[in-house]
This record gives sequence, C-alpha cells and structure tokens, in this order.
Amino acid sequence: MIEKGTWVEIEEIVLRPEERAENIPKETRNTSLKCWIRGNCLNDCEIGEEVEVETIVGRVVKGKIVEVEPGYYHSFGRYVKEVEYIGKQARKLIEQQ
Repeated sequence: MIEKGTWVEIEEIVLRPEERAENIPKETRNTSLKCWIRGNCLNDCEIGEEVEVETIVGRVVKGKIVEVEPGYYHSFGRYVKEVEYIGKQARKLIEQQ
C-alpha cells in the first residue's frame, strides 16, 4: 500500500485518440496524448489505481499511479555524429568577430 502523502508520479490522459486533431500523423492520432505529473497522493492507494495528487505548486490532479518516489534521470540522448563539431565551429565563429 502507498500511504497518503507519498511522493508519486501519475499518468494523466490529456486527449483520447478520438479527441486528437485530424491534421496530425495517423500513427500519432491513434494514440492517447498523455502527461506525467509528480506530487503527493491525497489518499492511500496502490500502483495502477487512479488517485488525486497535489503538486509542489498546489495544483490537484487526478491520474493513474505509475511510480512511487520517482527519481530524476536526465539524458541528452544517444551520440549524434552530425553535432560532434558544433562546439569547435561555434568557437571559431566567435573568434572571427
């Protein structure tokens, strides 16, 4: 059981497929638009249940719990060869001015 007040991450469905715009790609249009929000749960609950959370700024949002006490995992993604030289190129441009 997840106790009331625990820091959790919820998943909220913003738009269901039938509510999505017609001018976006079909693959995108056929999936729900979701967002993930973190806050303290306002009731005892379990993973997968729908619960209300209060965010750091005091907003109350309802969604399905997907993680308890989530961490922060940042990445700039995989290596991209095309951007390898950008730093050197930028320095040269700055030096030329």
